[in-house]
Amino acid sequence: MNRSSLLPMLVALVCALSGCVLSDRPPPPGAAIQPPQQWRVSTGPTVAIEREWWHLYGDPVLDQLIERALANNADVAIAAARVREAQAQERQTRSRLYPSLDLAVGGARARSLSAFGTPSTGSSVEPQLQAAWEVDLFGQVRNLAGAARQQYFASEAAHDAALLSVASATASAYITLCALDARLKVTRETLGARTEALHIAESRARVGYSSRLDLAQAQAEYESTAQSVPQLELAIAQQENALSTLIGAPPGTIERGVALSALHIPPIPEGLPAEVLRRRPDVAQAEYQLAASDLSLAASRKAFLPKLQLTGAAGAVFASGLEDDPISLFSIGASVLAPIFDGGLASAQRDEAAAVRDQAAYNYRATVLDALSEVENGLIALQRLAEQAEHVEAQRNALAEALRHATNRYRAGYSPFLDQLDAQRGLLSAELAMVQIQADGLNASVNLYRAMGGGWQPAER
Repeated sequence: MNRSSLLPMLVALVCALSGCVLSDRPPPPGAAIQPPQQWRVSTGPTVAIEREWWHLYGDPVLDQLIERALANNADVAIAAARVREAQAQERQTRSRLYPSLDLAVGGARARSLSAFGTPSTGSSVEPQLQAAWEVDLFGQVRNLAGAARQQYFASEAAHDAALLSVASATASAYITLCALDARLKVTRETLGARTEALHIAESRARVGYSSRLDLAQAQAEYESTAQSVPQLELAIAQQENALSTLIGAPPGTIERGVALSALHIPPIPEGLPAEVLRRRPDVAQAEYQLAASDLSLAASRKAFLPKLQLTGAAGAVFASGLEDDPISLFSIGASVLAPIFDGGLASAQRDEAAAVRDQAAYNYRATVLDALSEVENGLIALQRLAEQAEHVEAQRNALAEALRHATNRYRAGYSPFLDQLDAQRGLLSAELAMVQIQADGLNASVNLYRAMGGGWQPAER
């Protein structure tokens, strides 16, 4: 048999024997998903989404805090480092497509005895260039390099997702801080009114116009409101510390901008379900991870095929007495490694890669479903909270009018102090509910912009 035909025959034989293990493994049918054409909730008038959507709230302090968070937050820095790590790993994998070249230099000095009993001492130096290259016959290395590149893209999408998450978390934390400020303001105003009511009750009790019961009730309501002030001040300090952590600063006081009531709820951003899925960085990350796992599976299937490695070396020997005529050396070789029996290692690795690919497929489906659900929840929250705010405001106005009449009637002696007390309690509850509904509406808009992708459009790959 011609020796030159041995290598092609060996490759053909191994390919035939391993054909049964190279059958494709499609993703599980249950992982497929088709986004709907429209949202369940009517969006009404919409506007184009902006990348820096937080400017729409109309608070320069909020803008500065988010910019500081994006620049200094630890989670963002970690995500950026992971991008650099994935990029380096991709370069490492791709380097296997090219031959390696090494320089080796050996030297020796020896003393020997000739056949005639004459001792001699000599030195030799042997520089050598060594080259090796594993030929990517069936594209296994290219699959691995492609998988590493998709993982690099996934890390970039994860970095964008971290930016979006930190921006929305900072906006929500600032809104919560403003809401606590508003609650503290309402509580202090109520405390002032109850201080005045307590003075009136003391005066009336002193001259006998009212009973000691009215005085005790006024004292109890004053203390109930007064104890809420340090509680809110504690919550404000804790919220400031949490916001300081988000912006990458030590715990400290946070500057305020406009009041909670002056923050604007931006218009609903536009976008159909398919457009939102293309915009969201977490969906892009899951898609890239699915592509990477599919390429890894392809590479693991090709582990059953033979590998061809070429090696070569060239050098020279410089020895004592040969300075003018060194001896040149070279070698060229090739080897084929064909797996025959490995105890099931390659098969297990292939099955593992298939399971990882299936996990990535289901993870992509879950990410898409979560994205669609978050947008739907954000849309309906904005609508229902707007309706609720109208009723809360009407209730507050009615209770304010009721308190005015109850106070006048109590001072004129036409009604008991309990009527005024009930009206005060109702008004405080309504004003705190109004603050909460304003904060909920603003936070719902933040969640909607995050769910819509926040303006982070993944770059074309």
